[in-house]
Amino acid sequence: MSKVAIAVSCHPDDDEFMMAGTLLRLKEAGYEIHYLNVANGSLGTAEHTYEDIVRIRREESIAAAKMAGAIYHESLCDDLEVFYNYETLGKLVEIMREVNPDIVLTHGPYDYMEDHVNTGRLAVSAAFCRGMRNYKCGQKFPPTLKEVAVYHSMPHSLTDSLRKPVVPEIYVDITPFMETKKAMLACHQSQKVWLDQSQGNDAYIKELVFRGKFYGQMSKKFDFAEGWIRHSDVGFGAENFNPLVDDLKDNAFMVANPEREAWSKLAQDIKDSIFE
Repeated sequence: MSKVAIAVSCHPDDDEFMMAGTLLRLKEAGYEIHYLNVANGSLGTAEHTYEDIVRIRREESIAAAKMAGAIYHESLCDDLEVFYNYETLGKLVEIMREVNPDIVLTHGPYDYMEDHVNTGRLAVSAAFCRGMRNYKCGQKFPPTLKEVAVYHSMPHSLTDSLRKPVVPEIYVDITPFMETKKAMLACHQSQKVWLDQSQGNDAYIKELVFRGKFYGQMSKKFDFAEGWIRHSDVGFGAENFNPLVDDLKDNAFMVANPEREAWSKLAQDIKDSIFE
């Protein structure tokens, strides 16, 4: 049975900017991949009606997911209505149980935009609640206690909301998939128009290339890369459960962190002395 990865991004095109290269790498490694935008892109226009832009952006997202060979999931709410509440979380818990992923890719708590931050919070909690039998959701799918690892993408701004740089601890080589990433982003034609109007011609494609090259150079190993920070393992899996690095082998690596390693060793030594 294939391993499974899901990208839980906020808006249509966030996946393409921040996560798609890694998702494609995982597919290459044998994973079944899933594509979910929590918000439907309802505010990403200066010309279309609400009904039209929601329909357009849904069609664009379906096309991008198909190009990646990913299973598409319907959005859960409108833009700027991505709130950390029981209704939205319940919907996402159901999807998490249905998909039963080994890997969840999502936004980080340091992102510049509240919709992104809340999407990451919802994804983390949905993964955490995957095995809670009495959680009040649709109960269409049974709880699961399979290990899952959650990884947070780099913010679109490259910094947190207070302008402090966010530095990855994991780099994934996306060099062979840059053309596919660009083609997936180009599916979002409504956003090309929107961003051309607000930021300049072909701004969104150039931004995608910039991000890939920026993190590639930060890695000091790959030409183009996506960066990630691994979420805590507590409540999700074993401390050493790190499938993004383990399963992508030479196409990903985790930056050595002697301070964290020393801290972990100290904690383990004390545990061993108490619980032996």
